[in-house]
Amino acid sequence: MTSSVSDSWSEGVKVTSNGFEGIRHGTSYWLGAEMSVKDKDGRRPEDGSYGGSRFRKLMPAAAEVGREASRRTHSRLGSVKGESGVMAMAVENRAAGRLVGALIGPLSAGSIQQKRSFMEGKLGQRVAAERLTLVDDPLIPRAFASRHYDGEGISARRRTIIDKGVVGMYFVDTYYGKKLGWAPTTGGTSNLLFEGGEGDQASLCKAMGDGILVTGFLGGNTNASTGDFSLGVQGFRVRAGAIAEPVSEMNIAGNLLDLWQRLAAVGADPYPYSSARTPTLVFDSVQFAGT
Repeated sequence: MTSSVSDSWSEGVKVTSNGFEGIRHGTSYWLGAEMSVKDKDGRRPEDGSYGGSRFRKLMPAAAEVGREASRRTHSRLGSVKGESGVMAMAVENRAAGRLVGALIGPLSAGSIQQKRSFMEGKLGQRVAAERLTLVDDPLIPRAFASRHYDGEGISARRRTIIDKGVVGMYFVDTYYGKKLGWAPTTGGTSNLLFEGGEGDQASLCKAMGDGILVTGFLGGNTNASTGDFSLGVQGFRVRAGAIAEPVSEMNIAGNLLDLWQRLAAVGADPYPYSSARTPTLVFDSVQFAGT
């Protein structure tokens, strides 16, 4: 096992040509642990855990992080390559940020202006199931990405990115806003919130019944121009609502616009150590490639 601890203090001054001036400073604290173990067949599965905060008093206990790293790693022992098929997929809150980032990134004005976004022309259109409402809120006290202004001095405010599956905004900075003839909104995300979620991972897997719980993505790629994706995954088989054997060396593939239309459930268990605050997500009828 290896462990790490870090802390930082930063201060920044911003002066822009539109007359804006601002000063901000902040602190950051992180600790983590990674571990590998030897399986019976000689493989060495690995996993880890970490935690952090902008305030030292809100840090998780080091022993808690170490125990979680050990638990996660030992749970990978005996992993098998699961069977191919179309199954329900639950995505652990810690891992769901990979899918959310691939959905939000193409909403930037830069991507749209440069014709490399599958979200071009989607403002006001449905791109996900109705149960997805995603909010950007930079004003949450003590949150990782809270701020009074963005990278170019635009005043921070709460915005709805996707409202019941419908695109509500693009991320428009001044530069690309001028190129597109659009009014600036903000250049990028701050703290993401998923509204209307219910339940935690255990209850959502129980309701799912049969499928795969994805706890990590291993390589792969996402095409921001088309929305096509192919991602390696690892996790656990779920049978009759209970966690069963660990699985690895599997792959999921499809298109993001189709995948998010298949969103079947959103949890109320946001991951606490990320500005994305992703909960457990459940999708119906996902194509898995395995044995």
